[in-house]
Amino acid sequence: MSLNKTFVGFGFGPIQTGLFLYEAYLSGNFKRFVVSEVDQTLVDAIAQNDGRYNVNIARKDRIDQFALEGITLYNPRDEQSREKITQAIAESDELATALPSVNIYDAGGETSVIGLLAAGLNQRGKSKPTVLYAAENNNHAAEIFTEKLNSQPDTSHLANFQALNTVVGKMSGIITEPDVIEHLNLTTITPDIPRAILIEEFNRILISKITLPGYQRGIDVFEEKDDLFPFEEAKLYGHNAIHALIAYLADLKGLNTIADAGRGEEIMSIARKAFIDESGAAMIHHNGKTGDRLFTPDGYRDYAEDLLERMTNPNLNDLVSRVGRDHLRKLGYNDRIFGTMRLALEAGVEPVNLACGAAAGVLSMIKRKDELPAIPQNLPASDAELSHESLKKLLDELWAGDTDEKACKLIALTWDATEKIRCFRR
Repeated sequence: MSLNKTFVGFGFGPIQTGLFLYEAYLSGNFKRFVVSEVDQTLVDAIAQNDGRYNVNIARKDRIDQFALEGITLYNPRDEQSREKITQAIAESDELATALPSVNIYDAGGETSVIGLLAAGLNQRGKSKPTVLYAAENNNHAAEIFTEKLNSQPDTSHLANFQALNTVVGKMSGIITEPDVIEHLNLTTITPDIPRAILIEEFNRILISKITLPGYQRGIDVFEEKDDLFPFEEAKLYGHNAIHALIAYLADLKGLNTIADAGRGEEIMSIARKAFIDESGAAMIHHNGKTGDRLFTPDGYRDYAEDLLERMTNPNLNDLVSRVGRDHLRKLGYNDRIFGTMRLALEAGVEPVNLACGAAAGVLSMIKRKDELPAIPQNLPASDAELSHESLKKLLDELWAGDTDEKACKLIALTWDATEKIRCFRR
């Protein structure tokens, strides 16, 4: 494949910079890299650095640095820059969104991602295909994106366009603390941006099956799946659930990083049992019919052991506060911890270890109540005031109408676990 493709990204966060742009750059198949970014400071800094930025790659035994060159950022809020973005979209072969939420897709009218895509795709030849990787940590991101794009006045541009869902199991972050940057010997994004992109080396990213006739990807390391949904569930009810469980238990002990938790057998024993015995039972029962090795006892055990090692890599500097944040969402009835517990119960397994994560999540939420965007009405003022009854009222409030017949059992399991992990409280 010749170096002649154009890549367009939306957002300049760690997943865009350390995954999509990085893999497109390494592929050697792209001649042009354009990113739509509303942070003018970043736009100016990359331009002043001659289109160059740095990433730091956390490996098992070291951290490496890598510089990408020839990257152009445009701010869509500037009219002339917006025109350049739409021109790049018109020429694009692959695109990627890596935004905080799917709700941002159509925010901002003509400067929104949807507005820019519609304008750019309308300028391209109808026979030129392009795909978009949607990486917003939503199992239906591609469908939501396509629906919003279809709402535009002219949809003829969609004939050779396909939005793809992704399962991004790659851990990454932005390091802002000067002492951490110095301690880990990280290279900042540019000399003028005192922040560092830190990503793990993992790059086994799963994507939806591409159905555009004759299309050939430039980013060739991704793996297509006919049905991505079971693997999205494994990400949410496996990777995400156990990551949160470790963070919440670590928060009770006053630990700073997930790697700190990895050094202690107490937390990791609970995490391993929750991952292999409970999440594993849930996922194998729910998705074993796919025939994929992941959803077999040996396959899921390998998946769990690999992730536990990667999660606790000290070179990632993965903060407990980052992994555990957004308690209100993560303790939702269908989200990572309680959602996994529900599926485990369906598989005939009582999720007592996952319940420790749920209980720790509640206690962490009480501890960090001042950081919440909105404090639940039934949140106890202190963990000493947490009782079975107050826990029920709190979870009923958080779950608001999403419950089924398993709710009472989940509350009981969580209360029993609260008693069990009292020794974790610092």
